[in-house]
Amino acid sequence: MSNLLHVALIGQKFMGRAHSNAWSQVNKFFDTRRKAVLSMVAARDGAELAEFAAKWGWSKATTDWRDIALDSGVDLVDIATPNDAHREIALAMLAAKKHVACEKPLAGTLADARAMRDAARKAKSKTFVWFNYRRCPAVALAQQLVAEGRLGRIYHVRATYLQSWGGPDTPLSWRFQKKLAGTGAHGDLNAHIVDMARFVTGDEIVEIHGAVARTFITEREIPQSSPRGTQAKKGPQKKGKSDVDDAVLFLASFAQGAVASFEASRLATGHLNGNSLEVNGEKGALRFDFEDMNVLQFHDATLGPRTAGWRRILCTSSAGGHPYAAAWWPDAHVIGYEHGFTNMAADILRVLGGEKPAVPLPDFADAYETQRVLEAALVSARERQSIRLSEVR
Repeated sequence: MSNLLHVALIGQKFMGRAHSNAWSQVNKFFDTRRKAVLSMVAARDGAELAEFAAKWGWSKATTDWRDIALDSGVDLVDIATPNDAHREIALAMLAAKKHVACEKPLAGTLADARAMRDAARKAKSKTFVWFNYRRCPAVALAQQLVAEGRLGRIYHVRATYLQSWGGPDTPLSWRFQKKLAGTGAHGDLNAHIVDMARFVTGDEIVEIHGAVARTFITEREIPQSSPRGTQAKKGPQKKGKSDVDDAVLFLASFAQGAVASFEASRLATGHLNGNSLEVNGEKGALRFDFEDMNVLQFHDATLGPRTAGWRRILCTSSAGGHPYAAAWWPDAHVIGYEHGFTNMAADILRVLGGEKPAVPLPDFADAYETQRVLEAALVSARERQSIRLSEVR
């Protein structure tokens, strides 16, 4: 096995930039057996592709992602496309014996996700899913504390992911079209907090007790295309149907008895990226808010009422054993959103080099379990009844 891992990326927009940044800097900060080589990038917009490839350091570029499947020099394919394309690309790359890293949610539909899981089971290649919030040092520390028994029996899990960018003035991108995205805030945001809750607790959701899904904005302006360097024509704008959820809330139970609530919205006025998780147990509790992403709040109930209270842990200490901290800066020199992707790229390199990741990585089978929860919540909202996960396969 070569110590070089030749990576190909599919997609050049928001996630394409985030992933490119991760692959381009991971070797500079992490000492792993295998080193990433940015070999090829594929995207539909050929006019922007050459500039993107040059800016981010990709050696080759193509407008046909199938070229990557045919390239025997590519080891890992990173899928950063809209959700509807995940299945076709992933199956083709697994058939070509490539390792595959895919953006979340695993797919736009449960059927597509199931096909991806099944193909991964049969393949010899490894799969990964970009639930990047697991790579925040504070979230990784939370998982470790729960695994060590510091919270004891878990009673409550409450998670929210609140944003406000999806108001009536937001144009009709692929994220608001069911045929491309599958769902709206649910698959985009609830996917993250469901995965984070499963990851931190080490437990599985077994029942959805009730759910509400709402689409508040049913029509959005269709973006007007124009040649690069020119302005779009002014005047009345055509509108198209927005047919995904803007908000989904649901209640659930975990296998070990904890009760949980989940809430995701793109119309939560006053919130920019309010991704938060709180877990309450018999011996303690913890809470995390991504808008203060370097901090984990921890309450040690074993101290007794005289000294018990919430403790603010700044998760930046390599001496304290905070996950990923040793790769970055001195204590309290905090990291940001992009570092979660780089931390994940490092863990992918570790796994493909025969090393252990800092904390567990989600594969297609793991991400399929999150997809089942998302599907069960939508069924519960539609049928207005509780849904056991055993009924959703």
